Amino acid sequence: MKILKVILILSYILGQVDSGRISPVVPYWKTLSNEEKETFLFSYLTQVYETHTDLQNKVGYGGITEWYYNNRAELVYGIFDRLDKVELSEMVQWINEFYSHGEYANRPFYEALEFSIRFAEASGNNMWEKYENLQFDKIKPEN
Repeated sequence: MKILKVILILSYILGQVDSGRISPVVPYWKTLSNEEKETFLFSYLTQVYETHTDLQNKVGYGGITEWYYNNRAELVYGIFDRLDKVELSEMVQWINEFYSHGEYANRPFYEALEFSIRFAEASGNNMWEKYENLQFDKIKPEN
């Protein structure tokens, strides 16, 4: 049953990429309070971790597991490594900023997540300074 759940989640995620439609996460996200958004964010991070672990245990390390790691789990593992430096509440503020721009309303949640961790970590006093100081390399787990 869990493998069916994983397949359904993956098919949903794959369907969100460049589909041209508004992601259902965006209107849902906008209805939540900041505290609820923190809970949602932590739940999302945990679900990605659990899905990757389940794929490793049930499917192995190649194919879809490798794709899932490269396209979802690696970012999440990188965020987990930074949670001692970056507060979930700050990430929520940057996700709010990401989705406040209409052109990003149909973007998948993992893109908002990547945006949020980059801006939460960047130095600077305002968005422009942070943008100027960002290094656009991949967010990877620390080893």
